[in-house]
Amino acid sequence: MNNPDLRRQWQNLAPLWIREVREGRNAVRAGLLDRAMIEACGDVRGLRIVDTGCGEGRFSRMLAARDAGYVLGLDLCEPLVEAARALATGRDEYRVADVQEMPGIADNQFDLAVSYLSQCDLPEVDANNREVFRILKPGGRFAIANIHPMRSAFGGWLKADDGKKLHVILDRYFEENERTWTMMGVEFTNFHRSLMTTVTGFLAAGFVFEGLVEPTATPEDIARFPELGEEARVPNFILYELAKPA
Repeated sequence: MNNPDLRRQWQNLAPLWIREVREGRNAVRAGLLDRAMIEACGDVRGLRIVDTGCGEGRFSRMLAARDAGYVLGLDLCEPLVEAARALATGRDEYRVADVQEMPGIADNQFDLAVSYLSQCDLPEVDANNREVFRILKPGGRFAIANIHPMRSAFGGWLKADDGKKLHVILDRYFEENERTWTMMGVEFTNFHRSLMTTVTGFLAAGFVFEGLVEPTATPEDIARFPELGEEARVPNFILYELAKPA
């Protein structure tokens, strides 16, 4: 990913993100996504897994704790990879790498690939799909959590004068381009793509569909994380469960 602006954004975000993941409530992941992603991965005992866009290693460590045989985490942001290495458990390894190009990894190496809110950050997502397909063994699976395209299109809430959330704004859905957001005070870039474009890209890479999930907060999740209450009204994320034909 030869984009200095994107690299700089993640360099700026890295220390804040590491602190949030390790010290914050992390309601979106703990309350909305973790359970769905673990279910999508299934029984990982003994599996060789690649985590594409692993960040500071949180989900890689979760997979290792579930007795994965080996987890390789890849990310292009050096401070995040350094933080991941600092907490490595012995089953997991971390490398600085562009997940759009993985020439250092041979074909047919992994049983499972995961992408946990990573593809939304990639300018060339089709290149990532092709590379993951290449390094998966025949019959291997690819579990992807992404921002729901209805939210990445615009995603903000329209609020009444008293601050009450009325509904989420959906706009410019078919304009597939960069969208700029602010997270923890840092401006960064995501890439919005329609559902049709996303699914077509998976199929073009050779994957077949095994499932699709639109996770939402349960009453138990909302009891733990009340801030998710309104988010249960709208689709926030989408999970794709793919496989490389055997």
